[in-house]
Amino acid sequence: MRAGGLHSIFSGTGRIPRLASGILDALLPPLCLSCRVPVDRHGALCADCWKQVDFLGPPHCACCGLPFSFEMPEGSLCAACIASPPPYRRMRAATRYSAISRRLILGYKHGDQLHMTPALAGWLERAGAELLDDADLIVPVPLHRWRLLGRRYNQAALLALALGQRRGIPVATDVLIRRRRTRSQGGLRRRQRLTNLAGAIAVTELQRAQLAGQRVLLIDDVVTTGATVEACARALLAAGATQVAVLALARVFTAEN
Repeated sequence: MRAGGLHSIFSGTGRIPRLASGILDALLPPLCLSCRVPVDRHGALCADCWKQVDFLGPPHCACCGLPFSFEMPEGSLCAACIASPPPYRRMRAATRYSAISRRLILGYKHGDQLHMTPALAGWLERAGAELLDDADLIVPVPLHRWRLLGRRYNQAALLALALGQRRGIPVATDVLIRRRRTRSQGGLRRRQRLTNLAGAIAVTELQRAQLAGQRVLLIDDVVTTGATVEACARALLAAGATQVAVLALARVFTAEN
């Protein structure tokens, strides 16, 4: 069993998990999530790596969370959200997509680094505290079944489940599906991504009833142009959700967004 698997078993609160965590620390000393140097606890970054993470926060657009370079009145919107309001009510991301966040997320997404789940869920919880307070149901962005088969897990679903456990919010991992296998979104511009996703994401008929009247929090790992989360939000709203908010680990900022 991997060290990450052991840490998942021993993570938690209370006397027994704390004792188990102490045993784990003795057997497998905690290492930085990024560079693997020794740190004081599991799920932590060393001081040098921590300084490289660009955590996002106010001042930002009240809707999409785009950072402002100067203080703005509460509730201010960015030009893009004023010109073309997105289907989601609010979107927040924990970090700016940078070299270190890319390394962490790719390791988590493709490298079986599942021991990162508690730490990354903690980042999401801090970044999306207000969104979680308003959520009735947490839903992850879906993977196509063939991509899921190859990867063996949906990283967004793991984060959604961890958040739901932390906050006592129901999680539905099977509400959204990808009806067809789309080409990779990497390298595509926003318009190309929208075309690529057209009709690809839908709500499963068996799960449609549980969305009625629900305030849904959608979880993703990285938001680039926003095309994927917007397609998911539209599908959820069309199926009866009253509102959708989006929470991601990282967001890519370009001239397009």
